[in-house]
Parts: sequence; C-alpha cells; structure tokens
Amino acid sequence: MSLKNSCETLAKVGESEEIFTLRAQDATAPKMVVLWIAENLHCTDEKLTEAFECALRMRKHPTTKAAD
Repeated sequence: MSLKNSCETLAKVGESEEIFTLRAQDATAPKMVVLWIAENLHCTDEKLTEAFECALRMRKHPTTKAAD
C-alpha cells in the first residue's frame, strides 16, 4: 500500500491514462482488492501479500460507507 504523497506507482501513470482509486472507507474496497488478487496470481508473492495486507487494513477502517 502506498500513501498519496509517496506512491511510486502513481509516478508511472501516463498523462492520459485512466486510474481508479479505492478508499478504505468504501465498504466494498476490501472485497475489490481480494478480487484483484484473485485475478493477478501471476504477480510476485510480495505484491500479492502487500495487496492482501492492504485489504485487511481496509476492513479495520473505523468508518465505512457506500462509495462516493
């Protein structure tokens, strides 16, 4: 997981490339991260673990609601 101001991945995004952001407060975000993991099993174990740990932290977010 990366924070907004220190994300190497965002630095790789092209000028006209679309991106989609999930916020921890979005009730469905952890499920979407787990779905991403299932669709990306070819990634390194490190990347998959990072994503899974992110989903776990999202589940613990103190406030959840429907997406904005």
